[in-house]
Amino acid sequence: MSLVYSGQATLSTHHSGNPMKNTFILPVALIALATLTLSACDRPTVVNNPPAVGVPGPAGATGATGSTGSTGSTGSTGSTGSTGSTGSTGMTGSTGSTGGTGSTGATGATGDTGSTGSQGQRGATGGDTVIIVPNPPASR
Repeated sequence: MSLVYSGQATLSTHHSGNPMKNTFILPVALIALATLTLSACDRPTVVNNPPAVGVPGPAGATGATGSTGSTGSTGSTGSTGSTGSTGSTGMTGSTGSTGGTGSTGATGATGDTGSTGSQGQRGATGGDTVIIVPNPPASR
């Protein structure tokens, strides 16, 4: 059975009261139609009964121990670790000790004696030069 609708649904807004009341009419009508359509397709219920199982017998003997499994593969090598942080700067060293006073130097050698000068010329005789020596001032 198929349902074809070729019209236009309209809702009347002339009713007073709750406006949500009209929005529930169409979905309720569709649910009722679907229920009636599905009830026409009822089939007889089929019950599947499994065959009866008897009481189990006693347990069998324990089986032999299995062989040892093979050794697993070696794992992958891990990633290289991160580089460490740079260390702190060291402290400044102490001032060194003052050096000792140096030795006094050796005395230098004495120089040679100079040459004797040449003999001066003989003085000329005085000519007409007169030397005047004033008297000392009188005491008071």
